[in-house]
Amino acid sequence: MRILVIGGGGREHALAWKLAQSPAVECVYVSPGNGGTADAAALAFGAPIANLPAGRGFAELIAAAQAEGIGLTVVGPEAELAAGIVDAFRRAGIPCFGPSAAAAELESSKAFAKAFMARHGIPTARFAVFSSHDRALAHLRSVDYPVVIKASGLAAGKGVIVPADPEEAIAALDQIMLDRTFGAAGDEVVIEERLAGPEASVLAFCDGETVAPMAAAQDHKRAFDGGRGPNTGGMGAYAPAPLLTPDLMDEVRRTVLQPAVDGLAVEGRPYVGVLYAGLMLAPAGLRVLEFNCRFGDPETQVILPLLESDLAAIFLACLEGRLDRVAPAIRWRAGAAATVVAASGGYPGSYRRGLPVDGVAEAAALPGVTVFQAGTRLSAEGRLLTDGGRVLAVTGAGADLRQALDRAYAGIGCIHFPGMHYRRDIGAAALAAPAQGQEG
Repeated sequence: MRILVIGGGGREHALAWKLAQSPAVECVYVSPGNGGTADAAALAFGAPIANLPAGRGFAELIAAAQAEGIGLTVVGPEAELAAGIVDAFRRAGIPCFGPSAAAAELESSKAFAKAFMARHGIPTARFAVFSSHDRALAHLRSVDYPVVIKASGLAAGKGVIVPADPEEAIAALDQIMLDRTFGAAGDEVVIEERLAGPEASVLAFCDGETVAPMAAAQDHKRAFDGGRGPNTGGMGAYAPAPLLTPDLMDEVRRTVLQPAVDGLAVEGRPYVGVLYAGLMLAPAGLRVLEFNCRFGDPETQVILPLLESDLAAIFLACLEGRLDRVAPAIRWRAGAAATVVAASGGYPGSYRRGLPVDGVAEAAALPGVTVFQAGTRLSAEGRLLTDGGRVLAVTGAGADLRQALDRAYAGIGCIHFPGMHYRRDIGAAALAAPAQGQEG
């Protein structure tokens, strides 16, 4: 079977890497891909991986998939899912793993997601939704609790602002709705109660009826050590998250994941794909911060290295509605994985592109280390260059979290490019207090 992975980030590199390990896979194409998915020598085993030249339009991608005899397409980015790429591929007769545009509204509209959770009794924070700046401002001035302000639409993981006080909250609202920092994503805002507690993410395979949770992960969103700086797309992660005990994982399945899939089915939006629940263990209990409708980035880079089972076979089971028969046989490796993101100088603000990257091969040669590339490209001469904000993620796998982190940091210590920065405290909170580790 030939597989096409849509996207060009570290998540897509990790997906291609794992899918290539399936004995049923002949080759994996990635479109548009990056410098890592273009370099066959970067992967030591599995089916060949290559970038597939194609336009970004759905018709062009479908034509390229048909020309290459693609038997399964896997969609990484949320924007394409929200725009209906899965619907388009299915109309063309090409199996495509991911939710329909209707089901993906659970991520593409935070306003929809919050109302959906309220309808189906899924635990979440108090909230209000506004498309009027004046009404939103009046609401801000009326509440007596701290808030989080979110652009309702897709904002590449950066549309959430956590103000420290009421003045910052007003400034954040102005930034989103008046300055339009996040563009059309801020036409509608969600103002919700700011909760306190450790955070974690649980992703699950779904076939429209059955949910099969994966190993829980914890992401680090802030740009700098100690949880300082602006939100990013994610500066590192680790899995499994010790915060989520087996009992809590069962609670997540029963009270969050299954009700979400059941609710979408009842509303005529059957959910097939990966469902991602961003969670907080608040004093009042488990609460959902957000839903995403695809693999997370960089969570994918720590979850997939722990998966022993055949990822392609799981995807096909989801598409064919037989996940209930496959789920009991999904196996996860013992131990842990951790990833550290190397970012361009200035990220998540403006940054330079086209800078030389060194040391990737040396990092990947270390025991237990895998380098997943994201914002990279190969020059005409074959030189690896930066081409994005998050340039790559170095993942370490080990017998426990400490060994995984040691390996990830040993790997990132081999890599260099001008302006490179990364967080040095990924997983530190979990090592200090495993039951309370959280994004920081």
